[in-house]
Formats: sequence, structure tokens, C-alpha cells
Amino acid sequence: MAVLLVLLYAFFSASTAAFSAYTPFDPQDSFLIDCGAEKPATLLDGRAFKTEEQSKQFLQARDDIKVSVDKADDVPSPIYLSARIFVQDATYTFPLSRPGWHWVRLHFYPLNNNIFDLMKSTFSVNTDKYVLLHSFNVNNDTNYILKEYLLNITEPQFSIKFLPMKNSAAFINSIEVVSAPDELITDSANELSPVSEFSGLSKFAYQTMYRLNMGGPLITATNDTLGRTWTSDETYLKHRNLAKKVSVETTIVKYPEGLSPLIAPQTVYASAVEMANAQTSRPNFNVTWNFEADPSFGYVVRLHFCDIVSKALNNLYFDVYVNGKMAISDLDLSATLNGLAMAYYKDIVVNASLMSNGLSVQIGPSKLDSGDLNAILNGLEVLKISNSVDSLDGEFGVDGVEADGGSNRGTVAAVGFAMMFGAFVGLGAMVIKWHKRPQDWQKRNSFSSWLLPLHAGDTSFMSSKNSLGSHKSNFYSSTLGLGRYFSLAELQEATKNFDANEVIGVGGFGNVYIGMIDDGTKVAVKRGNPQSEQGITEFQTEIQMLSKLRHRHLVSLIGYCDENSEMILVYEYMSNGPFRDHLYGKNLSPLSWKQRLEICIGSARGLHYLHTGTAQGIIHRDVKTTNILLDENLTAKVADFGLSKDTPMGQGHVSTAVKGSFGYLDPEYFRRQQLTDKSDVYSFGVVLLEALCARPAINPALPREQVNLADWAMQWKRKGLLDKIIDPLLVGSINPESMKKFAEAAEKCLAEHGVDRPTMGDVLWNLEYALQLQEAFSQGKAAEDETKSSATVCTSPAAADTTTTSDALPVYHAEEGNSNTPAQVQAIDEHSGTAMFAQFTNLNGR
Repeated sequence: MAVLLVLLYAFFSASTAAFSAYTPFDPQDSFLIDCGAEKPATLLDGRAFKTEEQSKQFLQARDDIKVSVDKADDVPSPIYLSARIFVQDATYTFPLSRPGWHWVRLHFYPLNNNIFDLMKSTFSVNTDKYVLLHSFNVNNDTNYILKEYLLNITEPQFSIKFLPMKNSAAFINSIEVVSAPDELITDSANELSPVSEFSGLSKFAYQTMYRLNMGGPLITATNDTLGRTWTSDETYLKHRNLAKKVSVETTIVKYPEGLSPLIAPQTVYASAVEMANAQTSRPNFNVTWNFEADPSFGYVVRLHFCDIVSKALNNLYFDVYVNGKMAISDLDLSATLNGLAMAYYKDIVVNASLMSNGLSVQIGPSKLDSGDLNAILNGLEVLKISNSVDSLDGEFGVDGVEADGGSNRGTVAAVGFAMMFGAFVGLGAMVIKWHKRPQDWQKRNSFSSWLLPLHAGDTSFMSSKNSLGSHKSNFYSSTLGLGRYFSLAELQEATKNFDANEVIGVGGFGNVYIGMIDDGTKVAVKRGNPQSEQGITEFQTEIQMLSKLRHRHLVSLIGYCDENSEMILVYEYMSNGPFRDHLYGKNLSPLSWKQRLEICIGSARGLHYLHTGTAQGIIHRDVKTTNILLDENLTAKVADFGLSKDTPMGQGHVSTAVKGSFGYLDPEYFRRQQLTDKSDVYSFGVVLLEALCARPAINPALPREQVNLADWAMQWKRKGLLDKIIDPLLVGSINPESMKKFAEAAEKCLAEHGVDRPTMGDVLWNLEYALQLQEAFSQGKAAEDETKSSATVCTSPAAADTTTTSDALPVYHAEEGNSNTPAQVQAIDEHSGTAMFAQFTNLNGR
């Protein structure tokens, strides 16, 4: 009996060993450099980093600037206590023993020193093939930063280049270039939309954005043989009360045949998040994790599972969703693996077209009417995928051209609805010399490799009747946000072979045609003219800007055509044209005050997103009513990014030649040639006055004192007589208090000095409040008309006391009729001038 027990024990021990025991990975290439260090650093996991002297053969640099500190409280290891600083380009080159996947880890910490303020440094980091960082800045983050990449390197030498921006510096604290197991990235995965199998993952580079140990502790390189860090998921949980942690001993976890333990350590699979007890007989909710993500890129979402909660086989079925779409349906881990507590993972490819609102992952119970009503997730990795020009940050590849903001702006001649396409004046060419040698453009590269990852919001146009001929091309079209691919024949049919009668806009870049695609959908088709020398810079700028902007109130790109050396872009058709046409000059049906407010609010939202939606912020530089386009529902969309500028990191302005439109130009920008986001605010103040007064910003035909709308309107505003010059069509229908708040916002926007102007966020809140006042006024008037009451507005102090406080805005309830009107007037009068924006802290936006 004893012998039998010994044999059984040996059998089960061997079986368990077959599942869980493995040899730690031994990388053939392992370059660990502690940049600027004089003494070797050995980490807790045993990895030893080379000093500056030991690694000098890898570096080519004209600078010899090294800095170090004795200690720093907010860094996890000694490799952050020294750094190399480069004020000129510098390159690290490493000879590799074998090609294949490699980890590249860059460690940054802005050490205090007396040579250069590293908090202000802005620089790029490239390899020979990939863009790793573009115009990178630590963003005033005093904590350490780790950038981790997984690159498939095929050359015997690998270089990392540090490229400081002009008048700035680059820095690096430590570098890791280490071999990674080939099995980390398989060549295929499930594509989320359209649902299909995607092949070709090995052709891309990746950046690790998130690596989470669900329901478990922090895992460092000490417990991960590949040097990875797995953080807690709690920060990203949307509703923690819906999630419950669960864990088991790591020895329970087994790896099935064919799954390498290097995919994730046992510690990841030994913990999980499951659905919390909802105290209901049939819980019906999802556990959700939300993440920020760059909408210009596609992502691989790797989901790790291990059923450590079930007591029996085939008793746990659940669903997994990514960005609201079904990623895995009715997952039964025990049936898939024929056992419990066995490791399993699934890769999901997510298109850029689905990333406009970030990334979300959800687990929830299956709709199958059997088993436990539960769902689990053990680990999660999110990897950014390199784009069509091999970039992991920004729009251009290593050899891509940069936009030149100094050339003259192309002229736009408006025909018919041409002005509604003012958004596209900058679009003219993809290659910097295309207009000089169009034949070289075709030889150098294809259109799609220069076209940046563009609009990724609306997916209704993402299907095409024609195949691109390769899965990879389709992937660029959908995953990287290029939108739909159109054949030349499709666009010829859509525009009646580019009939001159279909031209709705003309610019230096070429013509804009109205087109009809598919089932009658109208589009704007912009056909580039290779012979043109106008609009080249603005074309590139427009593409660059659209590639990183996604918002309901910004213009959208549908797709493109790259055939027979044609360069054609297809945009959504804005059927109601520019805002200006509805205010004056076109004899269109007049807009109500509420409609004008909603259009101004939409425009403000778009501009606010420009100023705050990217790390640097973007200044539009040409805000005016012709660059605010209206769709069939009168939804406003800001257009024309041909003159737009990024705000340099660490600076509040851009020093540049004055460009824009007379009547809208910020006087401070005009005097100092320093462009700021407050320049957009000034221009938007003029737009507000146009909406109110229904006249051009500049009208030379008027008497001298009336030529400039901003000056003229502000004179009447200071007299308290602005209502004398408003659009006559608004008289009697506009709430005086709504107009008052609107005019106050415009006045603040038009302050002489930018520092005295509000932000677009403040303006937006004020317009929201003006709209609430107008809606309350309209509701009260409607109730008055309905009851045919001749009663005047109630002036009871009691009414005011019950509806207002000094700390919050009055809430107007329609069922209370007119009795609240004086309370609102009283509240408004208490807030004026600069303080008017403070009142919106407790107001929910529409």
C-alpha cells in the first residue's frame, strides 16, 4: 500500500510539474545601461546595469553631459539617480546576437540639476525603423516614467536615437534592450470589428500601455522572469462595488500543453476579479474597466483567464465586451481547457475606428440559462500597435515630412456651397515635393503610407465594396483610422466623372465635388491637383491635425482613394453649409435664438477640445463663422485646420507670423506675434457677436465707426444698449437675461489682453447657462400662451428665497411657470464680470 501511495504521489507530482514547472527565460541579448552612472547598479531582481564607463562603446554623442543625485524619494530603483543629457542628436547602437522580438525599455526621471531644466526638455526618440516618442515631454510629472516597447528587430545592429527639439534637450536615465520570447506575439488574433481573424501581428511594433493583475498585488520584475511589471486594476475599475477580488495559491495554477508559462506568471492567474454579490436571484450587470487611449492607433487587448472560482466543470459561462462590442461570447473555460485552474489567454485586435472614446473592457454573465451567474478576469494587457508608417507616437514615420507652418496660405474661391468647405483649404498634397515633381511622389511611396491615421469616430462608412487586395491594407484602413478605401471608379461614378457641374468648392489644392455613394449618401470629394503649388503646407497641417483629433464637433473624414497616382479625400457632406450663411447674406430661413445658442455651444465644445484634448493643445488660428459648418441637424462642427498650431510643451504661446482673418484677429497676437489659445477665444468672441447681431465682422461699406463689429458692438454694450443693434428677427423672442449673459461672455472674450480672457471651457459653461435661461423663458411663455393668462411676472420675495442661494444656480422647473423668473433675474445680477464663470461649478452640462 505504501508503495502504491508513493507511486501515485510521484505520478501526480510529475503531472503537476508538466503543467507548472518551467525554465526561466535566458535572453541572448541583454543590454542594461545606467546612463550617466559612475557606480554599477544591481536591482532587487538581480539584474546588473552597466555604468557610463562600461557602456561608452554603445554611445555616439557630441555632448558629454552627465548628472546624478544621491537619492530621490519617489523613484523605485537606483537607475533613476543618474542621467545623460543631450543638446544635440545622440545614438546608442547595440550589436544583437539574434534577430527577433526584443524588449526596449526607456526610463525617464527629470533630475534636478544646474545644467538644464529637464522638466522643460522636449525631444523625440527613434530607431532606424520606428518612431518611439515624438515631441516627448515629462508633462510636469516629477515621478519616474517607464516606456516599454516590444519590437521585432531583423537587423544585426539596433540603434536608438535621441533627437532634442531646437533650444531644448533630450535626456535618458537608463536603457534596456533585451531579447523576448518568440511566443509572446503570435501572428493571428480575433479582430473586434469587423468580427474576423486578423493575421500579421508579427509585422507590427508594440508599446505596452497597461499591464494589470486583476484582483491581485503588484508584480515586479522580481517575480516575472521577463522583467515585466503588473499593477493593480483598482484604479481603472468603474464601479468597485460591483467587483470582488478572489485568489488562490499559485501552486494550484496549471499551464495546459501548448501555452508557455512565459505569457504570464502564475501569480497573475492565481488572482481574479469576479462579479460581486448583488443580493439578487439573477444579477444582470457588468464589471467595467476604463482606460485612456490614443484614438489614432489600433490596440491589441490581451485577456488572461483562469477559472479559480468554480467547484465543478461546465458551470461558469460569461461574456467579454471591448468598447461595448462582444469580444468573447459564452466563454466556458473548463470546456475549452478540459479542466479547472488552467491558464488561458485571448488576444483581441481593436480598430482605431472604435477608439474615439478611449478603451473599456467589461465582463458579465452569459445569457445562457445555466451555470453560475458570474464572470471573471485574471489579467489584462493593452498594447498599442504601430501605424502604417511604423510610428508609435505621432503621425509621421522616421523619414516623414514635418508640416511647415511658415508658407503662405492658399486662396479659396467659393462657389455655391464652397464656403462650407473652408475646413479643407489647407488640404493640397501629401509629400513635400509633390507639387514640384508629381512623378516622384508616386515612386517614393503610396498615398496610404503618407496619409496619416485620420478620423476614427463614425463607423457607418467603414465597409467597402472593393477589397484592398491584402489584409494588411485593410488593417491600415480600419485599425489606423484612415476610414474607407474608395476605388477611383467609385469616385468617378459618385461625381459623374468629376463633372465641372458638380464642383462645390475650388482651392489651390484642387476642386471639391459633391458626390453620391452607396445608397445615396452625399459626400464631399476633394481631388488633389499635383500641379498646384498652393495650399501644400495647409494640406499637410490639416492632415496632421485631423490625425489626432476626434470629436463630434469637429469635421470628419470618411475615406480616401490611392489609385493611378490620384490623391483624393472624401469627407462627410455638411448639407447646411457655414454658420455665416444662416445669419446674413444668403436669404436662408432665420435661426431662432435657441438654435444660435446651440450652434455656438457646439462650436465652443469643439474649440475646447482642441485646446485641452491633446497633451500639447492645439490653437485653431482661424476661428470664424465660415469655418463653423452645419449638418442636416444644424449640429455645428469646427473646420479648417490649415493654419492650426500645436502649443510647444512648457510654453503658453507660439511665436509665428500673423495669419488669420481680418475682423477676427486677436490684437495682442497682431502686436506681439505670439499666438495663444486665448487668440482663439478672441476670435470666438467675434463669432458670438455675429450670431447676435447678424452682420459681418468687417463691413467697409458702413460708416467708419461701424466697420469693425467687435468695436461697434462693445460700444453699445458699455452703454447698456446692445439690444438696440441685435438682429431684428430676434426681437421679442430672446430672453433679455439670456442675451445679457451671452453678451457678457462675448465681452470677456474680447478683452484687450489674453490673460484677461476666459478659457473656452469657461465660455462653454456661460453659453450653457444662457441656453438654460432661454429655454426657461420659452417654457414660461408657452405656459402663459396656453393658459391665455395676462398675469405679469411674479415678484414675490418668497419665490426668490425658495429657488436661489448664493452658492448655486437656480434650477428652473417648467411646471412652476413664470413664478421663478424674478428669482433667476436676481441670481444673475449677483454674478457679473470675471466672477460670472465661478457660478457654473454646480451646473450639469447639457
